[in-house]
Amino acid sequence: MRKLLTLLYFLMLCACNGQTTAISESTVTVLVLGTIQDAGSPHIGCKKTCCSKLFQNPDFNRKVVSLGLIDHEHENTYLFEATPDMPAQLKLLKEHAQIASETPSGIFITHAHIGHYTGLMYLGREALGAQNVPVYAMPKMKSFIENNGPWSQLINLENIELKGLQHNEEVKLTSNVTVIPFLVPHRDEFSETVGYKIIGPNKSILFIPDINKWSKWDINIIDEIKDVDFAFLDATFYDGAELNNRDISEIPHPFIIESLELFKKLSKAEKDKIHFIHFNHTNPVLNEESRQTSTVLNQGFHIAQFGQRIRL
Repeated sequence: MRKLLTLLYFLMLCACNGQTTAISESTVTVLVLGTIQDAGSPHIGCKKTCCSKLFQNPDFNRKVVSLGLIDHEHENTYLFEATPDMPAQLKLLKEHAQIASETPSGIFITHAHIGHYTGLMYLGREALGAQNVPVYAMPKMKSFIENNGPWSQLINLENIELKGLQHNEEVKLTSNVTVIPFLVPHRDEFSETVGYKIIGPNKSILFIPDINKWSKWDINIIDEIKDVDFAFLDATFYDGAELNNRDISEIPHPFIIESLELFKKLSKAEKDKIHFIHFNHTNPVLNEESRQTSTVLNQGFHIAQFGQRIRL
């Protein structure tokens, strides 16, 4: 009877935690390897209080936005985004996966902005000298890498092997994991931009680190949230007050306050799926004690955390 009660108690704990449901059965883990906007925190040239102390005492949890994916059964790891923080992120992914390989089984790129692909440089001859690491990219992104140095050298030296993606076409990575890229509107100077749906044996994740205002997308984000178990969504800025020295029209990300308004009528269960991510160094939700953090959490949403783990 005591053993039965212990088992029931464990199952109750799992059921009460939306991030670890089916933890005993799942063979796939998603690991949050970074939550910060492309240029990091502290931000180069920043003289504001949000950065000044961090230059003297860095917060090593502040890494550029990335997700890691582990298929424990097949001992495969995948990286979503190749960031400037990739060396530390790959080491963390390896440690969590408890595998020998220093390189992932594949890297998925969303677009050609500095925080999302420039980590590929660490695979080259001046660094790791990797061998044929699969890099998944959409047609324009693939062409950008193929036709511009130093990235083209990674192909010529067989450090990476480019794998083409297409909008809404499934990529079956293993028997446990499927990835679906989908186009989203963004500031596409050099490539298109995609989000990813990551589907595991039991649950699925929506990953959209960069997008223009939700109204600019021809897809209803609320419908997309309903179709998954977790949604990691662009939250670069809390509101326009952060941008007192920039033209807001040049940075058309959805503000957190706009997302809160758009999602306010969602059920408690639907709100619980949403994890805001990709925070600019000025974003007050980076401060756990801020009024803005309390606002987000009190309305039933989540703020993505470095090292957060989710079972799929």
